[in-house]
Amino acid sequence: MDNKDKEFNTLIRCWEELYPDRPVDGISDFLDRLRDLKKRMDLPPHPQGWYKDVIVYSLYVDLFNTDFPGLESRLDYLVDLGVNCLWLLPILESPMRDAGFDIRDYRNIRPDLLGLTENASREAGMEVFVRFLQRVHQRNIRVIFDIALNHTSDEHPWFREARRSKDNPYRDYYIWNQDDQKYKEARIIFKGLCSSNWEKDGEEYYFHRFFEFQPDLNFRNPAVLLEMTEHLLFWLEKGVDGFRADAIPYIWKEEGTACENLPQTHTVIRFLRAALDYVRPDTLLLAEACQKPRLVVEYFGRGDECNAGYHFPLMPQIFKAVAMHSGQPIRHTLSQEVTPDIPWSSQWFTFLRCHDELSLELVYVTEEDRKYIHDHYCRKPQWDFRLGQGISARLSELMNRNPDKIGLIFSIMLTLPGTPVIYYGDEFGKPNDEEYYHEMIRLSGKDDTRFLVRGKVDWKKLDMQLGDHKSLDYRVFNQVSNMVQTRRKYRCFGRGDLVWTDVPRADGSPDDSILAYTRSNKDEKVLVLHNLADKETRIALPEGLPPDMTSDLLGRGLEKGPSGNTLCLKPFGYFWITIKKKA
Repeated sequence: MDNKDKEFNTLIRCWEELYPDRPVDGISDFLDRLRDLKKRMDLPPHPQGWYKDVIVYSLYVDLFNTDFPGLESRLDYLVDLGVNCLWLLPILESPMRDAGFDIRDYRNIRPDLLGLTENASREAGMEVFVRFLQRVHQRNIRVIFDIALNHTSDEHPWFREARRSKDNPYRDYYIWNQDDQKYKEARIIFKGLCSSNWEKDGEEYYFHRFFEFQPDLNFRNPAVLLEMTEHLLFWLEKGVDGFRADAIPYIWKEEGTACENLPQTHTVIRFLRAALDYVRPDTLLLAEACQKPRLVVEYFGRGDECNAGYHFPLMPQIFKAVAMHSGQPIRHTLSQEVTPDIPWSSQWFTFLRCHDELSLELVYVTEEDRKYIHDHYCRKPQWDFRLGQGISARLSELMNRNPDKIGLIFSIMLTLPGTPVIYYGDEFGKPNDEEYYHEMIRLSGKDDTRFLVRGKVDWKKLDMQLGDHKSLDYRVFNQVSNMVQTRRKYRCFGRGDLVWTDVPRADGSPDDSILAYTRSNKDEKVLVLHNLADKETRIALPEGLPPDMTSDLLGRGLEKGPSGNTLCLKPFGYFWITIKKKA
């Protein structure tokens, strides 16, 4: 076995940490396959840190526009919006009881997404997907997709075999026990939807952290680690640019612990990252770790685990800041006290809404904050999710369908540190979808209020609305696309420093409702101003602003006072202003 590659050395060390009783020769065949894959791959290396310079657009292929050919037909729309990375929410074959996060086949796309006849071959389906990747890449758009590493569907062939008998070789791919008393410290994640982490099947129980039809994989079995790694490599060879690693904090379980964020979990992630980096460096591995920042930071390791991770706590604090008309919740969340420094190669991913609820898990919000945000924004009983731990509502609903407030909150996300994620439909103010909600309850048998924030795009209606400059759809899309296109011209937003700025009112008194900061990178420096209040505010003209400047980077006119040394910010107004760096 040739140990000259650092990635190989990492793979071997991780194997020895996880499976000290298993000989290293147990991965010899895997390493040989890894070498062969690298030799036959003809894909160019990724630009270093490319994921810092993109704006991500997340979508369900079927809900966005039926299937991959339908999505491809709307690439012009996405180019006009300005996004340059697609996050495809679950596309792998699935019974679709949990929006595709219950995977039945890790190496096959759901047939309904391919636009082919029922009797089309798997090869024909793969050709559709690979062709889609090629055409998207020709438009300079990258593609990542979801892959659930912690669990499978109960219809996965492994689990079907596992439940046949205790001596079936696939039994050990999952976690079984004689009763439901093991791992008692593990919290129930879907509180209100599931009453236990164990489900009886025959004479024994199997473990699940999510729905009962999603049995957890057993990474104590080295075969599971190798199989899941090869699934990632399979799609890497097809041309996928990265993966959103779903539910990774729960991968490894230990009795007497909460079964979250265990050291062995990080070892598993290092193994996956080393395999990906060996074949194609800078392939994105994105951590979906719903934890406090100090714990999410651990998933970056020393730059050798996930390339990026979601900043879950920032999202609810942005909503709290808008509700309070105060920037303090955001400033506190991004302070060193809450958000530690991360390795230079790593990146936060930020978002306002996603395919789930506005999450208020007590894992990363206080009980006081949870109640405040829930009381302010959960305006309908059916928006409640998991007994107060979330709000199932789209961005436009949370912002009272006010285009100015929607524009403001997008401006905050698009200018704070990190890579921003736009959830499909939010860029034009898509509302909650009651019809889809009730349809999915009938199909799934679960009253999962997250169905409210999904739903199909009505393109005929949207095209008409985007042609009407008075419509909410146009007013929101025009603002968002302008900001996205502008952000892409300035690398300071994805890579630059953040410095908070205290901007007083025109009379010199402090004004907490103004959220202001500069973003700087090399010769770029942009001052960002937000009025979080619903009232007009006049502020002292910030230092460094050229006196003859009449508009900001977004083309928004600067309304100065008679003396020229004050600036007016409309209710929920915002400006992005380029200023000169001091020599």
